Amino acid sequence: MLESGCKAVKEGVLEKRSDGLLQLWKKKRCILTEEGLLLIPPKHPPPQQQQQQPAPPAEPAAKIKELHFSNMKTVDCVERKGKYVYFTVVMAEGKEIDFRCAQEQGWNAAITLQMVQYKNRQAILAVRSTRQKQQHLAAPHGPRLRGASNSA
Repeated sequence: MLESGCKAVKEGVLEKRSDGLLQLWKKKRCILTEEGLLLIPPKHPPPQQQQQQPAPPAEPAAKIKELHFSNMKTVDCVERKGKYVYFTVVMAEGKEIDFRCAQEQGWNAAITLQMVQYKNRQAILAVRSTRQKQQHLAAPHGPRLRGASNSA
């Protein structure tokens, strides 16, 4: 996402619940962009540095997870408990990813806002595309219909 020129809207640390049996909370360095959320292991170099230097063999580039808004369904705020806000990102295929952060960080609100803005931009592009197709289809037929009625 950053490689495609998206600017970072918010950066910081989120804790993600692991999928394993123990479901431990693991810290991830996160970059929220206009396109989605990047999850980076804490010891991994930032994406900008990767282009200049190869990633160390111990931390392959595949470790960076991209949660693109096109694949995201909702962000559910599950609970505010103690100093943490717990929330779940629900992906389009039904996968749920649990996160937590300090209440004052507002990650769940920032992710939700960016996702809504992304979906709105996509909806506007879809409407424009549909209108352009309709105008394109109507344009060749318009003059012929008028011409046919004049000659009759």
